[in-house]
Amino acid sequence: MADARDIACRLLDAVLTDGVPLDSALSGQDGMDRLDPRDRGQARRIAAGVLRHLGEIDAILKDRLDRPLPERHARMRNVLRVGIAELVFLGTPPHAAVDAAVKIAARYRRGALKGLVNAVLRGITRAQADDPDFGHAADPARMNTPGWLFRRWEAAYGAEIATAIATAHMTEPPLDLTLKRDADTQAWAEQLGATPLPGGGLRRTGGGRISELPGFDDGIWWVQDAAAALPARMLGDVAGQSVIDLCAAPGGKTLQLADAGARVTALDIADARLGALQENLGRTGLDAEIVCADAATWRPGSPADAVLLDAPCSATGTIRRHPDIPHRRTAKDIANVCEIQARLLSAAVEMVRPGGAIVYAVCSLEPEEGPGQIAALIDGGAPVTLDPLDPADWPGLEAAITPPMITPEGTLRTLPCHWPERGGMDGFFAARLVRT
Repeated sequence: MADARDIACRLLDAVLTDGVPLDSALSGQDGMDRLDPRDRGQARRIAAGVLRHLGEIDAILKDRLDRPLPERHARMRNVLRVGIAELVFLGTPPHAAVDAAVKIAARYRRGALKGLVNAVLRGITRAQADDPDFGHAADPARMNTPGWLFRRWEAAYGAEIATAIATAHMTEPPLDLTLKRDADTQAWAEQLGATPLPGGGLRRTGGGRISELPGFDDGIWWVQDAAAALPARMLGDVAGQSVIDLCAAPGGKTLQLADAGARVTALDIADARLGALQENLGRTGLDAEIVCADAATWRPGSPADAVLLDAPCSATGTIRRHPDIPHRRTAKDIANVCEIQARLLSAAVEMVRPGGAIVYAVCSLEPEEGPGQIAALIDGGAPVTLDPLDPADWPGLEAAITPPMITPEGTLRTLPCHWPERGGMDGFFAARLVRT
């Protein structure tokens, strides 16, 4: 039976060779259903650790090999990456990390490379004995981020902030929960061992299966990063209003809007993802109309009071939670998704009544996916105006934070390096518009 480290190697094969998202690869792996939940968590933790430190790991590996491994030995490269990650970055006892890697190597091509794996990893343990900082780069933020992506962040935010963003990506993020509005925040914080956040959410750093935490079965809360909870709040008081949530699955924003008393139509093009939304609605006892359709062409029977569009994007703001993203994205992907965003944003404008609100959001750090889309929409003559946010209305997002989460233009821009004392947050852009 495959163990956690063997599964981690397979996950890396899927992500780095085939371009499969890490969590999709995890759910599709043979043997996962037979693993203990703790081992499943370990498999993902190891694979994520490799992806977060891939630049440093590959630099170590290059220095330890006389010549690069041929592509036909891609599996052994990932076995070595797992071993190095455990030795240098994950705090695994050396004997356990080396022995596990050698056992996996022994099952590959009749153990032809078992000796190489053993020699490389034992050499690293000896180097660590002489230098406790062995393998840690002088500039890990830059080394562990693809150059094209880091340069984009430098151009958009400056070198200091780009470094802070990339540094935030190297740590495992906490678990954020959004509570129902009538839940006692302090009481649930105590039950869950969590810390209250501005806006009413909770942040938890302990382990354990999510479905076994207090309040899950009762539908008291749902998992949602603190930054992801902000766009729905930008619509203000939606009680009794008709609100369309475009690209809604898996449903965190739909749940927020329904909990706030809105009459929600939740639309998504992916039927399978809507299943998760339906499940969350059932668990929380909240209600929304679910529609499976393409938001670019679907229109409501009558204009809505408000539309929330959390558009498909490059997701570079969520690398803390999805460390595979930098290794699966290219600059061309960003250009392609921008075309989709423009179509969806134009469609959203057509769905709302005059005087109604539109919130456009993306979990991307890339300027052309955020402020660039809003500028293009307004410059193109769309019947909308920007409705700026007032920093005074957003405790915890005050302008004193550098760079400010509420921009001078009145839009929202969160970064992974915001709230460092609390453990960071996802990168989001959001703007509030009014249909004229």
